[in-house]
Amino acid sequence: MRRRQFLQYATASGVTAMGLGWLGKQPVYSQSSSGRQPKLIVILLRGAVDGLNVVVPYREAGYYDARPTLAISKPGEGKGAALNLDGQFGLHPALADLMPLWQSKQLAFVQACGSPDPTRSHFDAQDYMELGTPGNKKQGDGWLNRVLAHLPAGRPTQALNLGNQTPLILSGSKSVANLAFGRQAIRPLPLDRPPIQSAFDRLYEGDTNLGRAYQEGLEAREILKAELNTEMMKASRGAPGPSSLKTNGRRIAQLLSGNAETQIAFVSLGGWDTHVNQGSTQGRLARLLKPLGQGLNQLKAELGNTFDDTTIVVMSEFGRTVAENGNGGTDHGHGNVLWVLGGQVQGGKVYGEWPGLAESQRYQGRDLAITTDFRAAIAPLLTKGMGIESKHLNQVFPGYSSQKALPLI
Repeated sequence: MRRRQFLQYATASGVTAMGLGWLGKQPVYSQSSSGRQPKLIVILLRGAVDGLNVVVPYREAGYYDARPTLAISKPGEGKGAALNLDGQFGLHPALADLMPLWQSKQLAFVQACGSPDPTRSHFDAQDYMELGTPGNKKQGDGWLNRVLAHLPAGRPTQALNLGNQTPLILSGSKSVANLAFGRQAIRPLPLDRPPIQSAFDRLYEGDTNLGRAYQEGLEAREILKAELNTEMMKASRGAPGPSSLKTNGRRIAQLLSGNAETQIAFVSLGGWDTHVNQGSTQGRLARLLKPLGQGLNQLKAELGNTFDDTTIVVMSEFGRTVAENGNGGTDHGHGNVLWVLGGQVQGGKVYGEWPGLAESQRYQGRDLAITTDFRAAIAPLLTKGMGIESKHLNQVFPGYSSQKALPLI
């Protein structure tokens, strides 16, 4: 079997969809010397969520003027009003499940945050955000993969993507395990049949690049199967099926808390491109936010004590226009809100400089301006949260000059 055939088989069968650029490097496993193993979960809302209706600037007259049908009413103004956060901003009522985290100061937001690149293309903006190099696609690997280079080497499941294909943010020289969504995660594969596995074992038993790729991929799959089989058995007892995020959040929590020793996890959630019929307190956006809030809350609960060492980031490629359009929705904008949750987070606060929503204060006269580069928000999560030395930040985010650090942790 040729190398290309092997890689095609491995990817198609789901045995491992690890980043294969590491071929030729000998994996080294080690435990954290301090006994503490910090975790980072990144959730990307693909499609550009409307951050102005997530964390509502209810003191801004311009917000209500620009959104006659979509604006969320001020706290205290009846059913469906925004949930007061700090006297200036309020949370969309569909995210009420997150209020206990806010009140316990384990949830923070960074308003007017995002990528400084001006693109309004979903694809370009997502690429820049995943590469960590706005305006530059020459960087071949994603910033989460570069983070791995600065952590003690771990098991093949140290970094996990929830999905079938390695996303750009995790692409690179370090190996990454992919876990399919839902019940596909541990579906039987041809390689699970003993005769086939024995044949592959013989083919790739040597200390070659392909041999190591095969052996490490097999180990990753066995770890995932062992960690998830128990959960699958419980779910088969007729329990109602949880929403996608709840199901997958539970699996992520299982892998972060268990023997898989997963430290980095990534999941992307789609459906946020609300050009039409976005809705206000009810409607499409509310229907997306509700399970997201519930899923994050569930993830926190499933992590248990591991939540104390875990930081969760929720981000989107750009925000949406301040003004609603003629179709009951909003169009591609610029600045957005970034969410941060975790046991070490200095929460209960909306961070970032608020630029205002008067037309003269908007980016290009139409969008929320960006006052905090998303890398400035993530940097303290990597240094104080994950233990990466500040001097190495320019390796995680090449070309980025550090701004004033936000005290998020």
